[in-house]
Amino acid sequence: MTGTRGITALRAAGVEHTVHNYPYEARDAAQHAAAALGVEPRLMLKSLVFAAGDGFAFALVGADAELSLRAAARALGAKSARMATRAEAERVTGYQVGGISPLGARRALPVLLDDAASGSDRLWLNAGGRGVIIELAASDLVRLTGAVAAPIADRGQS
Repeated sequence: MTGTRGITALRAAGVEHTVHNYPYEARDAAQHAAAALGVEPRLMLKSLVFAAGDGFAFALVGADAELSLRAAARALGAKSARMATRAEAERVTGYQVGGISPLGARRALPVLLDDAASGSDRLWLNAGGRGVIIELAASDLVRLTGAVAAPIADRGQS
């Protein structure tokens, strides 16, 4: 199996991880990946790129949630935030939408990790390719990306 840049970055850092493959579907990709791999949705992280202030950042939120742009802006000390366009996200990360990862991205961007996932032992996220998920220790993800835990997810009220 060829590795993605995300997997290469983990190997170079000597981080223990497990690679999981699943049949990628563009619609609700993170929910689909969680179901296909039997992972609790809050632990299957979506890697979202957003713009705040003068730059871009990653937001890692569970498959069961949406990103609160207001909360993400607040966590970065910005007045407002907006989702990056597809072209912007692909340009700053070097990955295709559906395969975006903060690991091995073209540019090191600030990373916000939703606090609902930050206290977990293991997390799952895209490895840098569609249908390729990595499982790793939350502490390793935080160490490698400099992720800051913040309440950035909106799980709605049911």
